[in-house]
Amino acid sequence: MLEASARLLRLLSLLQTHRDWTGPELAERLGVSPRTVRYDIGKLRELGYPVHAAPGVAGGYRLGAGAALPPLLLDDEEAVAVAVSLRTAAGGTVAGIEEISVRALAKLEQVLPSRLRRRVGALHGYTTPLAPAGPTVPAETLATVAAACRDHRRLRFGYRRHDGSETVRDVEPYRLVHTGRRWYLVGWDVDRDGWRTFRVDRLAPRVPDGPRFTPREAPPADLVPRGVEAALARHRARVTVRAPASEITALVPASVRVEPLEEGTCVVHASGDTPERLALNILMLGADFEVDGPPELLDALAVIAGRCAAGARRA
Repeated sequence: MLEASARLLRLLSLLQTHRDWTGPELAERLGVSPRTVRYDIGKLRELGYPVHAAPGVAGGYRLGAGAALPPLLLDDEEAVAVAVSLRTAAGGTVAGIEEISVRALAKLEQVLPSRLRRRVGALHGYTTPLAPAGPTVPAETLATVAAACRDHRRLRFGYRRHDGSETVRDVEPYRLVHTGRRWYLVGWDVDRDGWRTFRVDRLAPRVPDGPRFTPREAPPADLVPRGVEAALARHRARVTVRAPASEITALVPASVRVEPLEEGTCVVHASGDTPERLALNILMLGADFEVDGPPELLDALAVIAGRCAAGARRA
């Protein structure tokens, strides 16, 4: 009986490689007769695994998708990857998925061998996220947007701008992008006739989906960095920095524009979601600088300078 159970697991593992297997191929791999293979295929079907069979010379067996999710077989690396992903999702940016992820993780860790539990525990015990979590996104919204990207269907959604105003957009969705803090949709805005990026936590899909469309050529490679920078750029400043452009470019994200001036000097087009964050972004360049506005930035720099001077005096 144990031999038969082990054979079923081995058969299931072969079928999960997503390729077609002939009866003789499976029989050779398992060391049994084709008749035994047919019997084992029947047992898998009884357990809920949708094994499809095609007759003829070119026919064979393939594991398909069914109405219910049957148990899955994972190798060591796959099991570790799933466990790490579930732990990450438990504290992630998809609304409503935290509790579900914890439940799924508990089921997985219950059956993980001790050696794999130690690997998963080490990965999380010695990993510290630097960026705070961003706004959460309903899982249903992500699923709807991803399906529209996959099926090449126009997506209509209500969109909330930075200033709180609402608009309706008609978009040919291209890709979802996750920056670690936020989800963005990259798509062709039909009404504005151009590529745009949209924060997914600010959009609300409208049903039904729009018509299918023919995918366009890929958008510019820097579209997402520029879109992210624009989304965060409530406050901007043109900063003259006493450092070569090559050095500053290596310190800032790709979305920040750096213009070389005379030797040893450049202009940085800095931005931030608050005046304080803009000031800190400039200070983190690690070089002398000159800036003449906006007024809220100058106020923020004065406050920070005062705090630094006071702290130095106390020290």
